[in-house]
Amino acid sequence: MLENLYDVTESSSVNFVGCVSEESRFDFAIVYTHHFFGKPLVVCMQTGRSAPMCADDLKDAEVLRDRFLVGDPRAVDELRTLLGQRLPTIESLEQY
Repeated sequence: MLENLYDVTESSSVNFVGCVSEESRFDFAIVYTHHFFGKPLVVCMQTGRSAPMCADDLKDAEVLRDRFLVGDPRAVDELRTLLGQRLPTIESLEQY
């Protein structure tokens, strides 16, 4: 038996971003929503992996490597720059 935690329909804004460098190619969808404690949902269109993220999450390179399977340190820096221009800084909230 499932207990319903939430069932929300929301109109949201989506930013599709595609970039290429000598080292990497990135294709992301960033879904701006009020859900996930205000963190946009970042979706890698290449791997299908997604995570709610804000600018503060970009400080840790391991987070980007793990969440989006980016192995090259230069690519991680490029991704940090790309997302850093688009993700808001969100005050830490007690989530649970």
